[in-house]
Amino acid sequence: MVRRYGGAAPADWGLEVPGVITELPDGQRATALTFDACGGPGGNGYDAALIDFLRAHAVPATLFLNARWIDANPDAFDQLAADPLFEIGNHGTVHRPLSVTGRSAYGIAGTRDVGEAYDEVAGNAQKLAGLLGRPPRLFRSGTAHYDDVATKVVADLGERVVGFSVNGDGGATLSAAEVRREVAAAPAGAIVIGHLNHPGGGTAPGVAAAVPGMLAAGRRFVRLSDVL
Repeated sequence: MVRRYGGAAPADWGLEVPGVITELPDGQRATALTFDACGGPGGNGYDAALIDFLRAHAVPATLFLNARWIDANPDAFDQLAADPLFEIGNHGTVHRPLSVTGRSAYGIAGTRDVGEAYDEVAGNAQKLAGLLGRPPRLFRSGTAHYDDVATKVVADLGERVVGFSVNGDGGATLSAAEVRREVAAAPAGAIVIGHLNHPGGGTAPGVAAAVPGMLAAGRRFVRLSDVL
């Protein structure tokens, strides 16, 4: 991988670059709820209230789990992985923006070169493959920032890069009322990002306030692999 891309200079950086899926395919009248578990200091919590709500309403979701969060929550991971309502995606090994030049996002330093980008993806992919019995199909980096060379590394590792079109909880910083507003306004075809590692925040009550009305209006929710 280093031989293939080591001399390539990225032309794009950010949330929406070539190779990043930010919406469901054209014609899909569904919405995909996705939740990240970032892990590490301050990020190893488990929002059981959010998961319990999704289960109670049979709402599927895609969960992007970081290696550090998995290590800190082995029992919760096993339960989530065994539940067909959810699918598990790769959220990286140490939750870094995916770059080949060290670009940072939100104060988090990105991977510095192709080798580090490879390790950030492949390290957690190997962990997930061992735990799930199959490799993950989907990847979202820490902060969901990428350059267009790093996304090629992910593709060559057999995973699809997922971004988002609706920021449902502002990186787990929004109040319940703000989360309700953002999620309820998500159009059909949207990929909504939230977080499942901050219990006590606004994500669970905001989602719980938004989703019943969406269901009553006929909105369908899907896991990403159901439509990609």
